[in-house]
Amino acid sequence: MPQYIAPTEDMKFILHDWLKITEHYAELGFQDAADKELVNAIIEESAKFSSEVLSPINHSGDQQGCQIESGVVTTPDGFQDAYNQYCEAGWAALAASPQYGGQGLPYSLSVVTSEMVSTANTSWSMYPGLTHGAVSALKHHANDELKQAYLPKLVSGEWTGTMCLTEPHCGSDLGLLKTRAVEQDDGSFLISGSKIFISAGEHDLSDNIIHLVLARLQDAPEGTAGISLFLVPKILDQAHIGKGAPTDNQVTCSAIEHKMGIKASATCVINFEDSKGFLIGEPNQGLKCMFTMMNKARLATGVQGYAIAELSRQASLEYAHNRLQMRSLSGVKAPQKAADPIIVHPDVKRMLFTQKAFIEGCRGLAYYIAKLVDTCESDADDSGQHSLLLDLLTPICKAFMSEVGFESTNHAVQVLGGHGYISEWELEQQVRDARITMIYEGTNGIQSLDFLGRKILRDQGKALTVWLETIARESSQLDDAFKPFVDRLTTLCEEWSKLTQHIAMQARKDMDEVGAAAFDFLMYSGYITVAHILLQQANAAQNSNQSDAFKLMKMQTLDFYFARILPRVTTHKALIESGCDNLNCCEFELTE
Repeated sequence: MPQYIAPTEDMKFILHDWLKITEHYAELGFQDAADKELVNAIIEESAKFSSEVLSPINHSGDQQGCQIESGVVTTPDGFQDAYNQYCEAGWAALAASPQYGGQGLPYSLSVVTSEMVSTANTSWSMYPGLTHGAVSALKHHANDELKQAYLPKLVSGEWTGTMCLTEPHCGSDLGLLKTRAVEQDDGSFLISGSKIFISAGEHDLSDNIIHLVLARLQDAPEGTAGISLFLVPKILDQAHIGKGAPTDNQVTCSAIEHKMGIKASATCVINFEDSKGFLIGEPNQGLKCMFTMMNKARLATGVQGYAIAELSRQASLEYAHNRLQMRSLSGVKAPQKAADPIIVHPDVKRMLFTQKAFIEGCRGLAYYIAKLVDTCESDADDSGQHSLLLDLLTPICKAFMSEVGFESTNHAVQVLGGHGYISEWELEQQVRDARITMIYEGTNGIQSLDFLGRKILRDQGKALTVWLETIARESSQLDDAFKPFVDRLTTLCEEWSKLTQHIAMQARKDMDEVGAAAFDFLMYSGYITVAHILLQQANAAQNSNQSDAFKLMKMQTLDFYFARILPRVTTHKALIESGCDNLNCCEFELTE
């Protein structure tokens, strides 16, 4: 039964030895965070909170789930107390602006703490997680009046936030949404419509819930060009006009979804019935505003993918050390025992090492991307190259990490065998919880289309060129001991560029070629990207003060990844080059 122990050693290594994070903070003006001791203290305290407060209520929360009665949603036992502790300790305000009561620490540091929270209790993490996205959207797009009225209590955690996009008839195609907004004489709007799949849409953790809602103004253009973003509070306290007692805003929860996983996260059907709302940003620019929230949510989803895998890996590693079964093929390894522990068997090692390589590679990529966010948000991105890389790597983060994270949780179940399939061991919960990461915040198919179609082909490979140049530059600085790995990575990067050109040429003949290649192209890109991340980590380890055992393990992980995981790109390349003709099966054609 997994009891989470935060991998603080690896986290500190990535931040300090590889990313030189305190130097980065100093350059961006985060003087407080430039103190290494402070960074380490935050990591240790977050690890303590996650393991001692959140982890013990993870499985019980899954078993109990959320309950709804007369529109009121109750979270599982212990969730409210944990949330109160979270807010009182200041975790909710960690990376928020001091102007609104935040601590003003860098976004990248909050990603580290979010990983620990997500690993310890994925369902619980959804409640503060959505709020962080709402804060970001308001900070960048709301007027000063709305910021002053709503950000302080969102930042403190007194209020929580949501993102209301999906409707019963439209998911990723938001151009079909029907929720309406009617302007009033006082400049507010009456919002009417129904939204589904709203995470943390109703619960008992906070005093108020602030919904960010996509809706159409009267006479708005059809499609996505006619979507606006509105702030719609559950309770209207009229703080923005300085008077009036708190009143119900006719925002109701009519149901909560019965889901495969993250059962302790309330996924709600939310109805708006002439609910008072306030425009965020410009009319008909709602998607632009919402994507500020969505991009960070996608990074958070990628982090969830490998974070859940971390919990399952810890359980399977412990089990593999203790479970006795058969003797090693190469000779007895534990003669004093009735059988050898299963960790001696090559196939078990394969699964454990696959988990380790993916988790450490994804963690490094997530922290690398979070560092890019720091730079972009501090207006230090003079060349614009950091923004290009951030746009390029975000869909890789969301889709690739969630795919390999799910694979890793499945490996953990397999290591435990029949016990992994039994709910008491909790591994099957990790599989169920991990499955949603490939779906929400834009399915991985949508992420793949965005990555290939928008982030690469539309700008003629500009962002990809910057990334390939970055990989080449950073690889050229490595020690000679890494030359075989650098040579392999260099060859793959050259192939990556040619493969992109191939797809572009095929797309000129038939745009379905883009759709047919998109998923395999993203996975292909993800495997190469993580290879680069692991290579950089291994080099940093050799030049650090880490123990010899730590350095050896980083080298072994790198060697395993290049030998047993990176060859998967060959299959993805072949699938891409097979084209779209093999998908044109007549039995799937539309019929009247």
